[in-house]
Amino acid sequence: MTTTVQQIDRRYDLDWIRVGAFFLLILYHTGMFYVPWDWHVKTPHVVEGLMPLMLLTNPWRLTLLFLVSGAATRFMADTTTVGQLTGARIVRLLPPLLFAMFVIVPPQSYYEIVEYLAQHPSAPVGVENFWVRYVTASGHWCGTDGDCLITPTWNHMWFVAYLLFYTLVLALMLLVWKTAGERIQQAAEYLLKGVGLFAWPILFLAMLRATLYAKYGETHALVGDHYVHAVSFSAFLLGFGLAKSDTLRERLVAVRWPALIVAVAAWAGWSIYVWTYRHDTPIPSPQLKLLMRFVFAADTWCAIVAILGFGAKHLTHGGPVLRYLTLGVFPFYLVHQTLIVVMAHHLAKLGLPQGLEGAILVVATFAGCFATYEIVRRIPGVRILFGLKGQPAEALARRPPALA
Repeated sequence: MTTTVQQIDRRYDLDWIRVGAFFLLILYHTGMFYVPWDWHVKTPHVVEGLMPLMLLTNPWRLTLLFLVSGAATRFMADTTTVGQLTGARIVRLLPPLLFAMFVIVPPQSYYEIVEYLAQHPSAPVGVENFWVRYVTASGHWCGTDGDCLITPTWNHMWFVAYLLFYTLVLALMLLVWKTAGERIQQAAEYLLKGVGLFAWPILFLAMLRATLYAKYGETHALVGDHYVHAVSFSAFLLGFGLAKSDTLRERLVAVRWPALIVAVAAWAGWSIYVWTYRHDTPIPSPQLKLLMRFVFAADTWCAIVAILGFGAKHLTHGGPVLRYLTLGVFPFYLVHQTLIVVMAHHLAKLGLPQGLEGAILVVATFAGCFATYEIVRRIPGVRILFGLKGQPAEALARRPPALA
């Protein structure tokens, strides 16, 4: 079986998709302030009606990002040694991860505790000497339910930690299996054809949902997070395989409309289910739960197929805007959740109309992200802390955008 390994060295579509997915993440985390689900800070006036909108991206957003990250890693792996790949990823991901855990993320934990104390004024916890207690894991911030806030923590930076871990695992694979990219691509081209393009991934995701998720849930703690690893690492490897495949690209383009229709139908079914049982009453039957595992899986995979298909069809050009945003999304990701948490906590005290408050929060978060990027990219000693060192614009213009 032949593959198309050498025919593609640029994937503008994947870079546009990556940028779009990270921007959606900002909207999603803004929504987390308003929906009833647990989060670091919460509005005094919960908006249950936002849940269906949140579920538009909830099943597939991060899985898609891991897939695109795997594709980016393929371009790098095919032009460097395993040692260079490993070193480049460590330099790119580890300093921002550590910097975020000890500088960017702590305000999220601080305001989480502040809001807990506002609701439980008699709780035997406090925020005195917060940062020292945070970094030394000596805060003893425990709730009445016995759950404790473990620090230091990575919160939203779990994605970066997992991506670094997956890259290191892949590097070990490449040491003993030098043709992993081509072989994974061949396997994907063989399996993802005809009905199998939909059937096999949906069945795989549904079984993981019915087994690992039902038993372990999602923790984002790296160790013991079996369901998330099974889904995310599989997506990472799939992206590594499909990055250079003309065959898969053409198939995704061909089925983009059917995939979109199924994804919308699955989203509607999943949203109705979540809305109906949002208070755990009535209790859904085991048969309905199992059916919903498949609906969730269909939503996840078909949305990804539709996005990749429409992206491959229409997002075929780069340019200065893409180069700017491709570099900018990492700093955006680092700071966006802290900006949301801090601003949401204080905006909620102003008593603004909720629609206006939400609009201000979204605009201010994007503005803060752009401002952060514009500042840090001009400071050589700080760039590495935001994943930007060694990526001058003139060098980037000569490289495949997926390497950014």
